[in-house]
Amino acid sequence: MNYAEIKYCDIANGVGVRTTLFVSGCTHHCPGCFQPQTWDFAFGKAYTDEVADAIVESLKPAYVAGLTLLGGEPMEPENQRALVGLVERVRQELPNKSIWCYTGDVLEDLLSEKSPRRTEVTDRILACIDVLVDGSFVLEKKDISLRFRGSSNQRLIDLPATLKSGKIVPWEDEPIFATHAW
Repeated sequence: MNYAEIKYCDIANGVGVRTTLFVSGCTHHCPGCFQPQTWDFAFGKAYTDEVADAIVESLKPAYVAGLTLLGGEPMEPENQRALVGLVERVRQELPNKSIWCYTGDVLEDLLSEKSPRRTEVTDRILACIDVLVDGSFVLEKKDISLRFRGSSNQRLIDLPATLKSGKIVPWEDEPIFATHAW
């Protein structure tokens, strides 16, 4: 897997200060995508064990809330296989850090045995994610007033609660932000 960028002090892609890994490779090709260069699986730099070590190290300070995965598309089958070790490692070594993942897929497709996006590691990845932002970016539904998403069709899902209950449980933002009119 390649990656386009790592941001070590990101505040735009999840709650708090985060380390954000922008993976390369995406077959969704959403019109209006803010990073179309990341559609190419060969774009950027190689994701290596040293890169994973640097990401984990960057998460250790108390002021860092967690890890965010986006891209590109983290849930491309080949990217899932490269990321599963990272998310499991973060969950094991830094259990108090949150993990967010942005995907153009919808959760129902990732859970479906019939989906070509589902792999032998999909359940392992999903088990580590706290918030899944799902759904393709839809230019006609773009809304810059939405927190942590680009278009109104995208959902912020409390993934542990959803997996436990078997039904979609929306992620609950802090009340001050949930009621704030942008």
